[in-house]
Amino acid sequence: MASKKKVKKKPVKKSGKKKTAKKSSKKSGSTVTLGGNPVSVSGKLPKAGKPLPKFSLTTGALKDIGNKDIAGKRVIFNIFPSIDTPTCATSTRKFNEIAASLQNTEVYCVSADLPFAQGRFCGTEGLSNVKTASSFRSNFGSVFGVNLTNGVLKGVLARAIVVADENGKVLHTELVSEIASEPNYDAAVNSLR
Repeated sequence: MASKKKVKKKPVKKSGKKKTAKKSSKKSGSTVTLGGNPVSVSGKLPKAGKPLPKFSLTTGALKDIGNKDIAGKRVIFNIFPSIDTPTCATSTRKFNEIAASLQNTEVYCVSADLPFAQGRFCGTEGLSNVKTASSFRSNFGSVFGVNLTNGVLKGVLARAIVVADENGKVLHTELVSEIASEPNYDAAVNSLR
């Protein structure tokens, strides 16, 4: 019969540090619909009264722009999935009309489309009062909390509006609950008054 050896347990060193729960770096997102089907959005829009998050977008000239480039101007970000869809095209046309009557205000139509597609659309339509900017190589969707994270449009931006004053303070936000619906244009413009 084999003899059993006693196994000595090594003492566990205590570091003296208390374990703390790790904070999740992932923002809890929102949900919108596309044709009535739920679609998850990566985060939350910037809060009214807070500064715009640090962002980057790419213009039609393939130049990256960010917060410093809009300093001193009021800004409306018309955010949408793709310029090549009917509702996105309609909102771009409508904001082009609105932008003509706004003082010291730039309207950026933002999507994940390449800048060439955005420029082609505005050129064909004769839209010169709005600016286009692409999120295709930037952090915009994540810092503004508007990336679609599932569904057939996964990887593009949700439909949303963010309005900021000339100091970069957020005045108004809207995450459009149904992607196929237009945003509330009046609420965006009225937030500038």
